Amino acid sequence: MSRILWRALLAASLLCAIGLLPWLSRTDPALTVLKARSAERTPDPEVLAAVREQLGLDAGPSHLLWQWIAGLARGDAGRSWISGDEVGPAVLQALGVSLLLMAVALVVAAATAAAITARTLWLGSRRRLDERGGGGGTSAVLAALPEFLTASVLAAVVGVHLGWLPALGWYGPRWTLLPAIALGLPAGALLGRMLDDMLPGAFAEPWALAAAARGIPGRSVARQALRRCVPGLLPNTGLFVVGLTGGAVAVEQIFDIPGLGRTTLQAAIAQDLPVLQAGTLALVLLAAGAGALARLTARLLIGPALRDGALLSLHRPTQPAPRATPLLYGAVLLGVIAAGLARDPLALDTGARLQPPSWVHPFGTDALGRDVLARIGHGAFGTLTLASAISAAALLTGVVLGLLPRLSGPLVDTVNAVPPVLVALLTAAVAGSGAATPALAVAAVAWAPLAAHTTALLEQERATTHVTATKGLGADRWYLLRHELLPAVLPPVTRHALLRLPSVALALTALGFLGLGTQPPDPEWGLLLAENQPYVERAPWAVLAPAAVLALLGVLAVEVARGVRLPRRRAVTVRQPKPATAVGPGAGAGEPG
Repeated sequence: MSRILWRALLAASLLCAIGLLPWLSRTDPALTVLKARSAERTPDPEVLAAVREQLGLDAGPSHLLWQWIAGLARGDAGRSWISGDEVGPAVLQALGVSLLLMAVALVVAAATAAAITARTLWLGSRRRLDERGGGGGTSAVLAALPEFLTASVLAAVVGVHLGWLPALGWYGPRWTLLPAIALGLPAGALLGRMLDDMLPGAFAEPWALAAAARGIPGRSVARQALRRCVPGLLPNTGLFVVGLTGGAVAVEQIFDIPGLGRTTLQAAIAQDLPVLQAGTLALVLLAAGAGALARLTARLLIGPALRDGALLSLHRPTQPAPRATPLLYGAVLLGVIAAGLARDPLALDTGARLQPPSWVHPFGTDALGRDVLARIGHGAFGTLTLASAISAAALLTGVVLGLLPRLSGPLVDTVNAVPPVLVALLTAAVAGSGAATPALAVAAVAWAPLAAHTTALLEQERATTHVTATKGLGADRWYLLRHELLPAVLPPVTRHALLRLPSVALALTALGFLGLGTQPPDPEWGLLLAENQPYVERAPWAVLAPAAVLALLGVLAVEVARGVRLPRRRAVTVRQPKPATAVGPGAGAGEPG
């Protein structure tokens, strides 16, 4: 009951904050609505007064919010301030579009995750995990792909040039494929990477060893290993469901999809409060339903072992194998940044516009003739510093709140229901627009997946046999937390945070792409992608260069998550030759030859 009340309080607070958006932004709602209705009309005082009277703005935000809630109780979500149409049917239609797109994107994500984990499943089912090696580069590149860049390339190449699939609009199932691929590839890569990290622990459990000894087919063992690991991922899968529904704003913009994310963004920009509040309420309810379903499914998959404390830990601390590849990737990334810092990112050369890569300009030039390598190097400090700081803060916040599931569970669902773009608009309304706006907006939501992951692992870890045995020896809660729970939970959550480092950088770049971050001529990576995206067909290098650096960051994060350890030099032992002895018919035992 307390969790339901806490969830209702959070939802009410969110809706109140959204209802206060025009007043928080210190703008005249009547002027914004008038511009959205008719940009050519002169905003005379009489006209603005008529708009205020029509919308009831003079009564204040509390009256409008109460009026909207009273209408919801009667099944009426109100009418749009811009078009005058009923809000309910429009929001439900947009929600249906986004749910269909989300379902297809989840299929793509599942196929991507299956491709990433296929080799580990095959080796684990045959007890050959020692041949697994490093890997992870492909999944890191896919996870680091900007959704809006993938969408632009798919629309231009597959949709326009090849004509295989429609690239614009929303008229049937065929129109879902390209945007679903753009959304599903990075989501599936991240989930597949996390699942691949858990599978070796499942294959090392006694039941897997016993199954192999009894000759049970490998596919059955692999299926049970998946069942053992999936519950730890289900909370994050529930977050992806909501994120793919309301957070696909950039992809919906590119493909002209009338989804809920795009509808909510347009309503927020135009300050159309009835549409904005109804869309947010739909996402909050979806987040609550997806979270509850994920938790229920996880309990059904684990079964009575969770209740009886009969699980084994999948994440005991292990020393990483000797690997120096992260140092190599880090050196390449630092080399690119250092080479860019030695150049001028603002030097214009209109005679060298959109030049391909050459010795003079290794990464080519942009539409104003500026050196792309220089802009990548100078923009790296802001992008990487912000992304690293936000990831560290998100890890700390996620772990702390994840240890308090009754508090963090409803909070995670509510925070995840708000698209990052809407969070950025709310942040800009309170703190003003600028370079700090996207950082604050991303930091406000980046901790939620880590908190959900911490809670899921902690619930399973508390049901393990070694924790039960430690309790039986008289250990108190603090001892269990310091010596048993945190050592098992922190490593996988830290690896998860490292895997999300490119995602944090992508969130910053996506907000920059939508015009909510830094402004020109700042060389921030999101702004680079946004500026050069219209020229992706004519000068693909101007977009692919910053995208490749993001992919390199993703590979580096995956490699660091696997552990860094320099190989030790093996001591060379010089063996002394033994004295020769004659072995033959005339040689006696022990006689020298």
